[in-house]
Amino acid sequence: AAMAARCRLAARFHHIHGANIRLDASHTQATRVESFANGLCFSQEPLAPGQIFLVEIEEKELGWCGHLRVGLTAHDPQSLEVVPEYSLPDLVNMGDTWVFAITRNHNRVVVEGEEVQPRGRPWEPFLLIERVRIPRDTLVGRSRPGRYSHILDDLYKMNVLPATARRSRIGVLYAPQPDGTADMHIVINGEDMGPSARGLPTTRPLYAVIDVFASTKSVRVIPVDYGFPSLQTLCRLVIQKHIVHRLAIDGLDLPPLLKSFCQHE
Repeated sequence: AAMAARCRLAARFHHIHGANIRLDASHTQATRVESFANGLCFSQEPLAPGQIFLVEIEEKELGWCGHLRVGLTAHDPQSLEVVPEYSLPDLVNMGDTWVFAITRNHNRVVVEGEEVQPRGRPWEPFLLIERVRIPRDTLVGRSRPGRYSHILDDLYKMNVLPATARRSRIGVLYAPQPDGTADMHIVINGEDMGPSARGLPTTRPLYAVIDVFASTKSVRVIPVDYGFPSLQTLCRLVIQKHIVHRLAIDGLDLPPLLKSFCQHE
């Protein structure tokens, strides 16, 4: 229960962010309103071991070269005198920060001398990373539901998007190791990219870093339930069960924040 409560609290953006970022009222959507830089965001709270910070790409912007950047930092955003313009290289050069650029196809990391582990089957209900078990369905991005998507739900479930496409879901977490350090993992649409950084300190709080950079215009935090679902999630499931298709949520007499939550499963 404590883990679930902490996960829900951290599933928001920190009020400290880049100069070109605007947050919505719930602090779950971050939009870069100008230029291609100064789009740095952080998780509201440090992540717990094995806790994924998951975002969905909501809007793209043509004309820029480069995509979303994701990682972890041991710097408390509150302690930053000035939020750096870029995560790469500015924030990384401050030390104790590990950030990687997301590419169009994949970000699988292969360490020299190690064999690439076989990918998990996409229909398996959970993604396993070390001892962490995450519901896979929440992690997989899908095309925006259309008018007849309630008929085609099985097809939408099989639709895995390119890493940098709209509706793609990208997450970051750290997995503690026996030597007292941790490995950082990036997850793209339900697929673990492998340890992208090793030797992270577990004695210091680690915040998620999301750089809304270049062609990525807007992202939204997607809450992930571990164990028992939250009351908010249960309400969403009941609402979705009693509508013809998800576009009908717009016409319901519900508070805007609840509508938004129901539409972004």
